[in-house]
Amino acid sequence: MLTAFARAFQTPDLRKKLVFTLGIVVLFRLGQHIPVPGVSFQNVDQCVKEAEAGAGAGLFGLVNMFSGGALLQLTVFALGIMPYITASIILQLLVVVIPRLEALKKEGQAGQAKITQYTRYLTIALAVLQATGLVATARSGTLFPQCTVRNEIIPDDSVFTTLVMVIALTSATALIMWMGELITDRGIGNGMSMLMFVSIAAGFPASLWQIKQQGSLADGWIEFGTVVACGLAMVGLVVFVELAQRRIPVQYAKRMIGRRSYGGTSTYIPLKVNQAGVIPVIFASSLLYIPQLLVQFAGSDSGGWTDWVARYFTGGDHPYYITTYFLLIVFFAFFYVAITFNPEDVAENMKKYGGFIPGIRAGRPTVEYLSYVLNRITWPGSLYLGLIALVPTVALVMFDAQQDFPFGGTSILIIVGVGLETVRQIESQLHQRNYEGFLR
Repeated sequence: MLTAFARAFQTPDLRKKLVFTLGIVVLFRLGQHIPVPGVSFQNVDQCVKEAEAGAGAGLFGLVNMFSGGALLQLTVFALGIMPYITASIILQLLVVVIPRLEALKKEGQAGQAKITQYTRYLTIALAVLQATGLVATARSGTLFPQCTVRNEIIPDDSVFTTLVMVIALTSATALIMWMGELITDRGIGNGMSMLMFVSIAAGFPASLWQIKQQGSLADGWIEFGTVVACGLAMVGLVVFVELAQRRIPVQYAKRMIGRRSYGGTSTYIPLKVNQAGVIPVIFASSLLYIPQLLVQFAGSDSGGWTDWVARYFTGGDHPYYITTYFLLIVFFAFFYVAITFNPEDVAENMKKYGGFIPGIRAGRPTVEYLSYVLNRITWPGSLYLGLIALVPTVALVMFDAQQDFPFGGTSILIIVGVGLETVRQIESQLHQRNYEGFLR
């Protein structure tokens, strides 16, 4: 991988793309440290330090991770890439439900451009809602419930200040979306994934150093080394599973059109073991944040249901929480695979172009065979996702760490996936430029 990067910087065109990508990343990280107008930076800094000492930031841990820590610091990039992720997931689900969107998806590049436009509009709408909710949460003191100055984070509670803050947060989200698309068009890799990678990786050094400071064995170095070793083992496991796939062979019959012969080739359908990616973990985490959010807004003295939820679903280390989290991940893995991979469409396209799976009849038997294979490989993929996602919970018990444990399941999956895809794109572009040299 290091050799590929060294050769990439020696290629002028590829070097421009890499430098452009690094420049956008630097601007993105700079925006994550600029406070929103109307926010008392001193009070926010004090509340963040108190939250790090306790467990006050656990509720918003997922969104804070995707924003690179900017959410709890109330910077202009506080919402991060989360509105775009949510909008993309919603559009993917709606494509299956709404026939008009499904027809657009089948139109090719023009239809995909229209769906991308809808995703942008939905991102702005979600950014307005999330910005309003964030400002209201910060003003009410719910963002840092244990902080002593939680009600003084936004000193001015006028309508004008609130409107300026919402506009600033929404505009910053639109800017992040534009920066991500610039990376996709003129840089290396997928822009949104790259910004997500930067946001998550930015919190690693501080989290690792915090574990070292909290450790007691050999001044914390034993805990630090154990966490790093576990992280490297997890990265190896994730790389192995993410690259694992079941290849279903497909044979295309030879056809004569005029004097030319078409077809007669062999290929395969690659079915990944982890076909759903990190989406099931995000779905399950978001769903389990809802009862915690209701309890926090309702108050601890609201009744029996709040006490029950606070006892079993707030800490994150209770067996009820762990079991529910694991089962939700398995369920959403099957659910997402079912809506994104349609065996009937694949079988129909194969039949249309004269393709067939050796030993399997075209039509309904092909659909049943694809469904059978997909269910068989989704089981280990969903169990793998559930086990990887439970690593932060185990870390909470073993090391008494915070909710932002560095080698969490979601963060490792995203970082490894984006890293593999970026290196793969660099390698493919290097091969394009050096293909003549390989032939010699």
